[in-house]
Parts: sequence; structure tokens; C-alpha cells
Amino acid sequence: MKLAFIGGGNMASALLGGLIARGVKRSALCVVEPVPAARRRLAAKLKVRASAAADAGTLAADTIVLAVKPQDMRAAVAPLAGKLAGKLVISVAAGIRLRDLSRWLGGHAKLIRCMPNTPALIGAGIAGLYAPAGVSAGEKRRAERILGAVGKVVWVRDEALLDPVTAVSASGPAYVFWFIEQLAASAVALGIEPAAAARLALETVLGSAKLAAASKEPPAVLRARVTSRGGTTAAALKVFEDEGLAERFRRAVEAASRRGAEMGELLGRD
Repeated sequence: MKLAFIGGGNMASALLGGLIARGVKRSALCVVEPVPAARRRLAAKLKVRASAAADAGTLAADTIVLAVKPQDMRAAVAPLAGKLAGKLVISVAAGIRLRDLSRWLGGHAKLIRCMPNTPALIGAGIAGLYAPAGVSAGEKRRAERILGAVGKVVWVRDEALLDPVTAVSASGPAYVFWFIEQLAASAVALGIEPAAAARLALETVLGSAKLAAASKEPPAVLRARVTSRGGTTAAALKVFEDEGLAERFRRAVEAASRRGAEMGELLGRD
């Protein structure tokens, strides 16, 4: 497997580092990154070949990973149009529809679209992937190997489902960070010193997530076990219920999903 990354930002760096840690040879990896400082960082940190533009080394790869900002995608892939016959192209850019990417690449069809999230930066990510019918089982396994270098992967049956994937897992870390903020702020309001409040909130969320991941029981069962009738947890959960917090949360995630679909349409316009 020879990989060429178009874009050398945080996600590309995470993927490259994960692949190297899992035994992929540096000689099989290269990056196209137009920003000189970023190229120097990649070369110094990961010791992979970084070029300012696509070159013969880029086109020698069997897999191209598109890791540029969505608004920069069309310009970034223009030099590759018509030159990728037989190659697998994997996009990690939010919102870019495969039909538009295919058009920008001159009708290229071997495409996989995925939506990773920022915990990938520490090897704890989760990515949703979609592949159209023309992508082989072997190519799908290749994509799993690449994205799996920084976490877990799940496949969705329809490309449109990547919008809710984005709303749940790509935007999800922000929801979790917000909850940690609010839990700590509530602790401070109740008189706990800020540093202690921050630690209590962070470790509670971290420990609870680890417990849920290690348990064979669903979160609803774990929640019920913590909730004694008439106790402190029940008092808090009653406020959540009375305030309609679950419904408000669903509306928020639905809004994120709708925005993902809107962005896809905007970015794909000629």
C-alpha cells in the first residue's frame, strides 16, 4: 500500500502518525502541502516526503487521501483530474458529496467518503465511512486500515447518513466538552474551588465513558443502576425530564445534521 495525502493538517498528521505506528513504512507515504512551514513540520516530526504540489511520487500511490478543508477541495483536486485511473480516493473532508468530488476529478468513480472526529488526534477517534457500489471489498478494507490507524470505524448504507454521522460523532466532542464545562461551572456555583471542580467534572465524564465502553449493558441500564428512587441522582434527572432536555438535545443534533446537508449543497455548486 502506497499512500499520498493531499493536505498536511492535523487529521492528515494524525493518520500518518497512526499508520507509521502500525508498521507502514515511511517510504510508502507522502504528503502534498503547499504551506512551507507545514511541510517542514511534517518532514521533521514524521520524516515523510512532503511536496508543495502533486508530483510523480504522488501519482505513484495506489491510494489518495484528500485531507484539505472543504472550501479548498475543488482547487486542491483540480491538478489530479483525469490522472487517477485505478486509484482509490478517500475523502475526509466534511460535507463534500461524492458526486461533486467525482465531477471535479473528471468522472473518477473509486471513491470513499468518511467523517472522522478530533479524538483521532490521540488515537481515540471514530469515523463513519460510505462507499458506492463500484468500490471493492478489498478497497473498503484498505480504507478501514487507514482510518482504523486512529480509532474505530463504522460503515453507513447511504451517503446521506454521513450528515447525521457528522452531527453525532464529528460535532459530538463539542457537546461533550460543553457538558464538562457546565458540570464544572455548576460545581463552582455550589462552592467547590474551580480547579477541583474542573477535575471532578473531567474525571467523571472520562470514567463514565470508560465504564460504558467496558460494560456489556447499554447506557440506559447503567444510568438506572446509579439512580436510587428518591435519591440525589433521581432529583437531577427529574429536572432534565421536566425541562424536556432530551427533546432539546435531539433538536440540536438534528440542526447539526441539516446544516451538514446544506453545506454539501453549497460546496458542490458550480
